[in-house]
Amino acid sequence: MSDPNAGGTSETASQKSTKGSSPQLPEMQQEAEEEAKQQLSAHMSYKYEELRSRASVSPGLDIPEDLLHLSHSFGFDSRRRANLGVLDDSTLIFIAGNLMVLLDVHAQEQRFLRSSGGGGIGAIAVHPSREFFAVAEKGTSPDIIVYEYPSLRPGRILRGGTRHRYSCVSFNHDGSLLASVGGEPDFLLTLWDWRREEVQSFQATSQEVHRVSFSHYDQELLTTAGCRHINFWKLSTTFTGFKLEKLAGHFGNSVASDIEGVLELPDGEVVSGTEWGNLLLWDGNSIKAEICCKDGRSCHSGTAQPFALEGGKLLTFGSDGAVRSWDFERISSFTCDGGGSRLEVEPINELVVGRHVCLSSVVKSSLPGSSVWFAQDSNGGIWNLDLSFSPSAADPRRLLSCPSGPIKGLDVSKTSHLMATTALDCSVRVFDLLAKREVTSSCFNQGGTALSWAPLTVNQKGGLLVTGFEDGVVRLLELRADSGVSAEEHTRLHLKQALKPHSAAVTAVAFQPDGHILATGSEDQTVFFFTVGEACHPLGFIHVPGPVQALEWSPDSHLPQNGRRLLILCRSGHALEVESPDLEAERSPQSFHLPELPRRCFGFSSITSRMKRPAGTSRPQTERMKIRREEVEKQEGEKPQPPGPLLCGFYSEPGQFWLSMGGFDSGYLYHCKFSEDQSEEPCRRQDEPFDFLLVSGADDDPICSMTFSSSRQLLLCGMHSGTIRVYPLRPGDLAPADMQAYWALSVHDNHYGHLRHIRCSFDDLFVLTAGDDGNIFSFSRVPPEESQRGLQRQRARIPSPRAYQETESSAVDIQDPEAFSLEAAKQKQDQDLLRRKADQKAAQTRIQLAELREKFKLVLAENQHLPERVRLTPEELNPLLYEKAKRMTAERVMKVRQQMAKEQERCSMALRKLQEWSKSSSEALSVITVVGVRSGIRVSTYHVSANTEHRPHRRASATEAPPDSEEPEADPADSAATQEAAEKQVPRPPVPPPPRVRGRGQDTVRLRKVAERAERVRATMERRRQEWARLYAEKPQEDFEDPLDVLEIQEAKKNIGDVIVVKPPTMCAEGKKEEWNAWEEKIIQQKSEMNRRITNLRDAKIRLVSWLSAQAKRLQKIHHGLGTDLRRSPPPLPSMSPEEMPERKLQCSSATLDGYRAPTRQGRAGTEQEVPPGADSSLKAEEKDKQERNERTLSLSASSELREEEQLTPLEKELQQEEEIRRLHQQDTLLQQMESSISRFDSELLLLRQQKVRLDIHLKQADLHLLTLFQETVILGSFEEREASLQEKLNRIVEERRSIEFQLQGYSEQLKQRRRVIEELQEDEEALAADFQASVAENHHYEDLLTKIFKKKAARKKKEKRAGSPSEEDSDDSLEDWDGCIDSDMEEEDGSSVDDKVCPTGCDPDLFRKILQLRERRWDLEEMLVEAGKSADALKKESDGLITKGKVLKSSQQRIEEEVELINKDKLQKMKQVEVVVPFRLHQIQFLSNGSVPSDLSEALVLDKSEMDRLRRRVQQLQVEKEAEEGRLLQAQRQRSRLIRENKEMTVRLQELEKQCNELMMLKYGRLLDVEALLSMSGQKKLDKLKEEKLLLEAEHAKELKRWKAKVEEARHALWDATEQNTGVLRSTVHLTDQKKELRSKLSSRQKNMDKLQFQDHRRLEDREDIRKLQELVQAQEQQAQALLRRIHLLSSKEGCVLPPETTRLPPLAPAHGPLPSTRGRPLRGHDD
Repeated sequence: MSDPNAGGTSETASQKSTKGSSPQLPEMQQEAEEEAKQQLSAHMSYKYEELRSRASVSPGLDIPEDLLHLSHSFGFDSRRRANLGVLDDSTLIFIAGNLMVLLDVHAQEQRFLRSSGGGGIGAIAVHPSREFFAVAEKGTSPDIIVYEYPSLRPGRILRGGTRHRYSCVSFNHDGSLLASVGGEPDFLLTLWDWRREEVQSFQATSQEVHRVSFSHYDQELLTTAGCRHINFWKLSTTFTGFKLEKLAGHFGNSVASDIEGVLELPDGEVVSGTEWGNLLLWDGNSIKAEICCKDGRSCHSGTAQPFALEGGKLLTFGSDGAVRSWDFERISSFTCDGGGSRLEVEPINELVVGRHVCLSSVVKSSLPGSSVWFAQDSNGGIWNLDLSFSPSAADPRRLLSCPSGPIKGLDVSKTSHLMATTALDCSVRVFDLLAKREVTSSCFNQGGTALSWAPLTVNQKGGLLVTGFEDGVVRLLELRADSGVSAEEHTRLHLKQALKPHSAAVTAVAFQPDGHILATGSEDQTVFFFTVGEACHPLGFIHVPGPVQALEWSPDSHLPQNGRRLLILCRSGHALEVESPDLEAERSPQSFHLPELPRRCFGFSSITSRMKRPAGTSRPQTERMKIRREEVEKQEGEKPQPPGPLLCGFYSEPGQFWLSMGGFDSGYLYHCKFSEDQSEEPCRRQDEPFDFLLVSGADDDPICSMTFSSSRQLLLCGMHSGTIRVYPLRPGDLAPADMQAYWALSVHDNHYGHLRHIRCSFDDLFVLTAGDDGNIFSFSRVPPEESQRGLQRQRARIPSPRAYQETESSAVDIQDPEAFSLEAAKQKQDQDLLRRKADQKAAQTRIQLAELREKFKLVLAENQHLPERVRLTPEELNPLLYEKAKRMTAERVMKVRQQMAKEQERCSMALRKLQEWSKSSSEALSVITVVGVRSGIRVSTYHVSANTEHRPHRRASATEAPPDSEEPEADPADSAATQEAAEKQVPRPPVPPPPRVRGRGQDTVRLRKVAERAERVRATMERRRQEWARLYAEKPQEDFEDPLDVLEIQEAKKNIGDVIVVKPPTMCAEGKKEEWNAWEEKIIQQKSEMNRRITNLRDAKIRLVSWLSAQAKRLQKIHHGLGTDLRRSPPPLPSMSPEEMPERKLQCSSATLDGYRAPTRQGRAGTEQEVPPGADSSLKAEEKDKQERNERTLSLSASSELREEEQLTPLEKELQQEEEIRRLHQQDTLLQQMESSISRFDSELLLLRQQKVRLDIHLKQADLHLLTLFQETVILGSFEEREASLQEKLNRIVEERRSIEFQLQGYSEQLKQRRRVIEELQEDEEALAADFQASVAENHHYEDLLTKIFKKKAARKKKEKRAGSPSEEDSDDSLEDWDGCIDSDMEEEDGSSVDDKVCPTGCDPDLFRKILQLRERRWDLEEMLVEAGKSADALKKESDGLITKGKVLKSSQQRIEEEVELINKDKLQKMKQVEVVVPFRLHQIQFLSNGSVPSDLSEALVLDKSEMDRLRRRVQQLQVEKEAEEGRLLQAQRQRSRLIRENKEMTVRLQELEKQCNELMMLKYGRLLDVEALLSMSGQKKLDKLKEEKLLLEAEHAKELKRWKAKVEEARHALWDATEQNTGVLRSTVHLTDQKKELRSKLSSRQKNMDKLQFQDHRRLEDREDIRKLQELVQAQEQQAQALLRRIHLLSSKEGCVLPPETTRLPPLAPAHGPLPSTRGRPLRGHDD
C-alpha cells in the first residue's frame, strides 16, 4: 500500500493522537473548554503512520509486524448505508471493513487508509469543496478524523462525540460545521467546529439515526431521520454558544416509517422518503401531503429517497432501481386545508438502471455543471448515471461489480492464482489475484452456500468447481478459456452437471484427496456421497444428528492405521467419522440410504463452567479433563451449560480432532476423540473433550474458520470480530502448543463482518479472507513491489478446454426450486412403477370383466329369442350360482338373527314397556307430529311427562338475596387522617407587635419605620421558612414509593404468571341436586316452548287445509265457465293425518257410528268380527266419493257447454271469451295463492325442523350433563356421612374454644384485679416502712432494738400454720425469706430473743407503742399480701390449664380441618375422573396427525373457544400495555434525565448567586454577616444589646449545665463504686459476726470449765489476760459492725450521703481463719441498681 503522506507536510502536530474521553456531558464541556484555548493552525496536521492501526504481535513472538501486505479488495460493502463518496472526477471513496478504499474508476486502481483504533469505520462524509473528507470510526470512544485530499494527511481529530460508534456524519453547505450522530446506546447528535476541533453543541436522541443533513438554503436548519422518526433541529446562537432546538415530526394519520433520505427545500419544507415508496412533504413538524402517482400508485416500488433539486425538478431514487424526476413547482405550490392530504403527481422523467438493481445512495460528480451521478447498488455494484434525461444521455454503466451480502463460499485454485467465491446474491465469481480483477461470473436462480475447487486428481487442468446452493442443488462448473480467443475476454464457467441431492441448503462440499468420492453436507441433516469421473454418480447418503457445518477427509498420514475416513462436523455440536463408502458394494434399488456405513459419533458436552481462567494459567493437565461431570456438578452445585454452536475443526490424529465452539463455550480449542463405546444414540451422546487450549482474548470472539499454510508453518484463524490471527507452528506439530501468542490484524467490520473463510494460495504467496460484510481481501506475504518482480506472469493462468470439450454443450440445469431431490425422485420413481403395475393389472381385469359381460349379454339375448316353452329362467341360466346365492343369503340371515337375538329380545322388552307406558290416553295423545304438505318433512313434539314427583326435592336457591345488612359505620380512620393532616400543617407563629420606640421627632419616626421594615422582613422570612418547611415535608424520602405504583405492583404480583392458583371450592351433594333440578326445569321449559311452537304450526295447518278446501270449491265454480282444455288442476289438497291430530282418535263421527251400528243390526252373534275402519278411513272414503261426483258433474257440464257453444251468436261468443279470460285470471290467481300458501307452510315447517334439530343437540348435551351431574352426586354422596361427622366434631371443638376464650378473658380480668390489690398492699407496706423511718431518728440510741422489734415475724402465723397442712407450711416457709438479708439479727448477741413486751429503759413509751402498732399493721399487710398471692397463683394455674386445653383443641381442630381438606381433595380427584362427553364438529378438531384426525383422541386437550379468544385478546392487550409501559418508562427516564440536568443547573446557579451575594456583602460590609440577623435587627440598640447578652448567657448556661451533667455522671459512677465497696464491707461484717458468735460460745464453755477447776496457778492470770483481750476485740468488732450497718442504711436511702470510711484498724485475727473472698464487682443481692 502506498504511503498517503508522500511529499511531507510543512507543519505537523507535535502531540501524538490519543483516545477521547467518554461522551459524558461535563467531561465533554471540560474537554471543549480546554481545546478552545489552543490556537490551531490552518496548516496543522497529524502523522498518518502514528494514527493508523497496526497489526498486534504478542511479546516474544518471532513474527514480523508486516507479515501480510494488503494487495487488493475484491468486495464492496454495498448494504451499508451511504457507503459512497466522490473526491474528484475519477476517485470514489467507500468503506471496506477497517479500511477506506479510494478507487480510481478509470484505472481501476485502489489506495487504502486504515482505521486509527482498529474497531472499524462507522460513516464517511466528503467536504463540499472536495478538499477534505471525514472518517467516523467505531470502537471505544471512537474519533472522527478529517483527512486532507489529495495529500491524505490527517488534518483534524474530533474526540468524545459518542461512546461506541458513529452512525452518520455530514458537513453543512459551506463546510464550516460537521454534524455527527452516535449509535447505541447514547444516540448523541454533536455539532462540531471541526477546524478548531471544538464541540459547538450536542443533544441526545432516543432512536437510531440513519441520516443527518444540513439545509442548503438555511445554515441554521438541520434534519435527522431514522428508525420510525424524523426530527427537525434549529441551530440558535446564545451567549454561551450554539444551542440545538428539537422539533419532533408527527406522522399523524400516516403509518410511521423508517426514513432513509431527506431533502430540504428552499421554502423551509422537507421532503422525505418512506418504506412503501411514496414521498412525505413536511411543513413544520407535521405532514403537509403524501406525494404519490395517480390512482394512488406509489412513486417507487419499495423504499424511496429524494436526493436532489435541480432545474425545477425533484429527483428521487428507489430500491426498484429507478430514478425519477418530479415537478417541483406543483409540489411547492400545493396547499391543503388539513393534514393528511394526498398529492397525486406523475413523474416527468424516468431512468431504469437495470434489472435486479437496488439503489441505496447517490452522489454527484465533482465536475461543475455535470449531470453525472454515481449510485450505490445494494445488490453489489457502483453505477455511473447520466441524469440529464436528454436523448443523447449515456446509458447507465456499471463501474464496479462484486458479491452482495455475506460470502458463503471461497476457495483457491490448486495450480494457479485464481480465487472463486459464491454468495447469496446467486452469483459464482472467479477472480485473478495477480491481475486484481474479476475473471468471470455466472448467476443462477438460487443463492450459493458452499464452494470447493476440485483437486488435480479429479481435473488435471485445475478448472473444476463444485458449488452448493440454497435449494439443495449441487452444480459442477468448469472454468474454460475459449481457444483461439483472448482468455481475458472469453473466459466462462461451463455447467458440466447439476444434481439435487438435498432438500435444504448445501453447507459443505469436500473431495476425497484421491479424487474418487465427493461428499456434500446440508442443513437437512444428511451427507451425500458421489463417485467422481467424467460425471458424478450418486452412491448414497447418511443421516447426521444436526445441520452440517463442515466436512474434512482424513489426511494421507491416517491411511495405514484407519483408512480413508470423513469427519463430519454438525452445527449442533456433534462430530461423526464415517468410513469411505465401498465403490464395489451392492446398493439397494429402493433407496440411496446407506444405513450400514460404519461410523463413530461424538456429542460435545460443555466443560467451560468447570474451567478456570486466571491470568498466566498454563496448559492444564490431561488428568484434570478426565474428571466425571457428575462429581464436578455435585461439588460446584451447578447445572451443565448447553454447548454453543460448532464453528470449525480439523483432524489432529487418527480418531482425534480439534473443535472451535461459539456462544458459552467460546475462548477455547477443544481436543476431542471418539469413544470406543458407540452403543448410545448419537443425539443423546454427552462426550467431553480430553484436553483444551485457552485462546487468549477470545471469550466473546470465537474462531470461525481455520486453515494451515501449505508449508504447515502457520495456522491462520478467522475470528468472529473480523480479525485475522496467525499462530506459529513448530515442525511436526499438528496444532499450536498454546494459543496465547499470536499475530493479529483487524480487517473486516468488527460488528457484522464475521470472518467465515480464510485460505492460502497454492504457493502460500497470497492469503484470502471473506466475511459476512461482503468484503473480500487478498494479502501478499511479500511487499507488492517484490511480488511484482518475483512473479513472471502478470495474470493467472486459466485452464483451456480439451479438444472434445470445445463442442460440448452445457448440461441441463435444475431451475425449479421445488424439484425432487435424488432420494425423493427415486422414491417417486418406485411409487410410480408400482402404480403403473397396479393400473395395468386393473386395466387387464376390467377388460376381462367387459368381455365376460358381453358374452353374458349375448347369452341373455339368445335366451330371449327362444320360444317361451324352452326359454330358461334366470335360476336355470345359472342354477349353481342361484343356489349358492340363496344358501349364502340364508346363512347370512341366520347369522344376523343370531347376532341380533339379544337385541331383538331387548327391543321386545322395550316394546312391552312402551306399550304399558302408553296405556294412558293422555300420554299417548301428548305427542303430535306435523307433516309437510309437499316436502314430506315430519316434526314431532317432545314427550313431557306431567308426573314430576320422581325428581329430587328442590331447595331454596342459594343465590337468593341476603337480608339487608346494616349500613357500615363510618371508618374511624377518616377522623384520624383528618387529625393527622391538621397536625402536619406548619403552625404559623403570631407576629409580635412592633416594639414601642421612645423618642420624639424624626428619630421616633425613623425608628418606627426601621422596626416595621424589620418586622416585615421577619414575617417574609418566616413565611419563606414555613414554605421551605412545607416543601421539605412534601419532599419524598429516599425510599419513598408511590402508593399507586405499590398497588400496581401488588396487583401484578397477584395476577402475574401463566396460571393463577385458585383454591378449589367446597362441593356437596345438595348443591349438585339443586343444579340437577335447575337443569331439569330448563330442559322442560325448552321442550314445552318447542311443543307450543309445533302445536301452533299444526293449528296453522288446520286453518290452511280448511282455506285450501274453500279455495278448491271456488276453483270448481270457476271451472264451470271454462273449457276442459283450459282448466288447470288444483294442487293436491292436504289432509290431516291421525298423528297430527291424535285427539281425534277419541272422537267419533256419524259415519264411524254407522259403521259400528251396521254389524250390530245384522246380528249380534258374531262377537269376533273385525272392527270396522276408523274415522279416518271413513272420512277418506267420503271425500273420495265427493271428488268422483264432482268430476262427473264437471264432465257433464262441460259436455253441455260444448253443445251450447255451437248455438251462440258472435256477440255472445265475444262476451263468453271475456268471461273466459276473467275466469282464467281468477284461476291463475287462486292457484298461485294456493301454491304460495303451501310453500310458505313447508318453509316454516322446514325452519322449525332445523330449530328442533338444533334443540335436540342442546337437549342431548343437557342429558349428558345430567348424567355427569348424577355421577358427581353419587360420588359426593359417598363422602357425605364421613364429612358430616367431621363437621360435627369441628363445630363442637369451635364451641369449646370459644367458651375457653371467654373464660380466659374473665380470668385475665381477675388477675389484673389481684395484681392491682397486690400493688396497693405493697404501696401500703412501703408507706408503713416510711412511717417507721420517720418515727425513729437516724441517730436514735434504740434504733437497732426498735428495728428488730418492728421487723420481728408474727408469732400468730406460726401457731396457726402449725395446725395447718404440710403443704401450707411449705408455702409459708417459702414466704418467710422475703424480709431481707439481715433477719438473722433478730436475736440478741447472747442468743436470747428480743423482749417486745417491755419498753426498754430510756426509750419513749409512746414511740414504743407506736412501733408495736406499726408492727401489727405490717403483720396484717403481710397476711393480706400472702392471701392475695395465693389467689393470684390459683387463677394463674387455672388460666394455664385452660391455655393448655385450648392448644390441644387447636391442634385437634387443625387435624380435623386437614382431614376435611383431604376429603375435599379426594372428592375433587374422583370428580375429575368422571368422563364427560363433549361433542365436536370436524372443523373444531385441530388435533391432527399427518393431516388427518387420529382415531385416538385421548392425548387431545379440549379448550373453550371463547376462553382462547379471551387469552388471545389478553395477549394483545398485554403487548399494548407493554408498549405503553415501555413508553412510560422511556418518558420517565427522559424526565429523570431532565430533572437531573435541571438540578445540576440550579445547583450551579445557586452557587453563583451565593458567590455573588458574598462578594456584595464583602463589598458593602467588609465581612460576611448573617443575613437573617441583619434583616431582623431593630432600631433599639439597647434591646439588641440585651438580646445579645441573653444569647451569651444562654450559651454559658448551656456549658455550665453540660459541665454539671458530667459531674453528676461522675458522681453516679462514684456511687456505684462506693456501693460495690460497701457491699464487700457488708459481707466482711457478716463474716465477723459469725466469728463473734463462735468466739462467745467458746468463751462461755471455757469459763464454765475454769469454774470447775479447784486449783490456782500461774496460768490463770494468763487466761484472764487472754479473755480480756478477746472481749476488747469482740467489742471493737461489734462497734465496727454497727458503724457499717449505719453506713449501709444511709447508702440505701435516696438522700443519704457517703461517709468516709473509719480509719480504726482492727487487730489481726487468729491465723485459724482463712482470708475472706474478694467481693468487688459482685454486688449484694437486694442492693444492686
